[in-house]
Amino acid sequence: MITIIIPCYNEINTIEIVLNKIRQIKNYKFEIIIIDDFSSDGTREILKNKISSNVTLIIYNEKNYGKGYCIRKGIEKSNGDIILIQDADLEYDPNDYSKLIDPIINGQADVVYGSRFIGGDKKRVLFFWHTVANKILTLISNIFTNLNLTDMECGYKVFRSSVLKKIALKQNRFGFEPEVTAKISRLNVKIFEVGVSYFGRSYLEGKKITYKDAFNALYCIVRYNLF
Repeated sequence: MITIIIPCYNEINTIEIVLNKIRQIKNYKFEIIIIDDFSSDGTREILKNKISSNVTLIIYNEKNYGKGYCIRKGIEKSNGDIILIQDADLEYDPNDYSKLIDPIINGQADVVYGSRFIGGDKKRVLFFWHTVANKILTLISNIFTNLNLTDMECGYKVFRSSVLKKIALKQNRFGFEPEVTAKISRLNVKIFEVGVSYFGRSYLEGKKITYKDAFNALYCIVRYNLF
């Protein structure tokens, strides 16, 4: 079984669409765990009134903690052999699941990262400097981890649960990405990377990550690789 962990904060326009896309995928057995991070835009009401009976579990945080905190809560409650992180904002397409999951099912990989920078998949054209920042952070991360990833910050990451559950994660916000990468790199596991589609959002459309998160990612790269 595959556990899909969905951190969710103020995604009233997309959460139902994401779930409908997941339900259309018939090749796998899923459990779906949604962690609402104290949404204030009506997302909570949709989760309680329209979605709660159709997913495995919804966790309602008592305040806004961040993506990393939500993922930790989801990991604690997961029962699947494989854990997949799915953002609630539709920037990543569940139609890519087979590319992400099959290398683990086939025994080729223990961890699979999506990448927005390889392959011929569809990508929305957006912010140049975001791309530059992502590539710089990935390069610095690779220097410390000795991995050759192309997109360390990609939101699509899939793990054997036995691998992910042995890692003590600390970061509450977007620092999850560099932290888990640093800690995965020290394990004797097989890591794959596959190209995924990317339908990025503008800030007017609800994008939440900011330049402050880039500086925190740099801090996390240094902290979790050296200390």
